[in-house]
Formats: sequence, C-alpha cells, structure tokens
Amino acid sequence: MYVPRSLTKFIVVHCSATRPSVDIGEDEIRKWHIAKAWVDIGYNIVIRRNGVIEIGRPLDYRGAHVEGYNDSSIGICLIGGLDDAGKSAPSFTDAQWESLKLALRFCKRVWPNADILGHRDFPGVAKDCPCFDVEPWVAANLPDL
Repeated sequence: MYVPRSLTKFIVVHCSATRPSVDIGEDEIRKWHIAKAWVDIGYNIVIRRNGVIEIGRPLDYRGAHVEGYNDSSIGICLIGGLDDAGKSAPSFTDAQWESLKLALRFCKRVWPNADILGHRDFPGVAKDCPCFDVEPWVAANLPDL
C-alpha cells in the first residue's frame, strides 16, 4: 500500500549499479524490489539508457530508496553506474544526463525548497551511488536551481 509523502525535503539521485550494456526500466526494478518483499519499486522516477523517463512509485508517495529519509524524499534512479568491468563509474549516456536535468528541473518546480543530493551523501550510506558527485554536477549543469 502506498503512503503519501507529506513533506519533500530532498530530491535524491541514485543509480541502478548496472553495466553500460544493461538497459532495464522501472518494470524490471519493480520485480527486483518486490522480490525483496517491498510493496513496489523504491524509486519514483527511473531514467533509462536512451533517456526515457519512467514513473515508478507515484510522485507524491513515499518511496523506499534512502533508509530513514523515505518519508521526506523523492528518488530518481539512473540506469547504469558501473563500467564494463563492474567498477563504480558514471557510465550514463548523454540522453540520460539531459533527462536528469529535465527531471530535476521538474522536481524543483514542484518542491522548490528540496535539496538535491546523491544517495551516498546521506549519513550511514556506504555505497558510491549514484557514482558521481551530485552537488557539483548540479551547480555546473543547472546553475539556476
């Protein structure tokens, strides 16, 4: 059952930790998350390798993507994040970078006071997700946000 999110303090960028040859969408991630006994996909937005933006959980509902912060954040997942050898790398396509800009602009219009962070920027997170430093990327690519 979905639980509405009453507050959105964070827009969180994630990656799927998959190699560049893997193109999955929200439907495949949903299957993975449901197999973990989650109610649904944890992310609200998924950006595929070709730049297509897919909606996972409804945008105004609490996700399952940052432990301890799900009630106050929206999650965006970029497909990729590993190189061909399986090492952490920002292996995203140009189309994904452009779609991430669109998704972040949209989210900031809806939730103007929300901070944009990477998953790894939260306390207690021991992952490299999303495999790039979000705050300087946003400052360089979306300076008006």
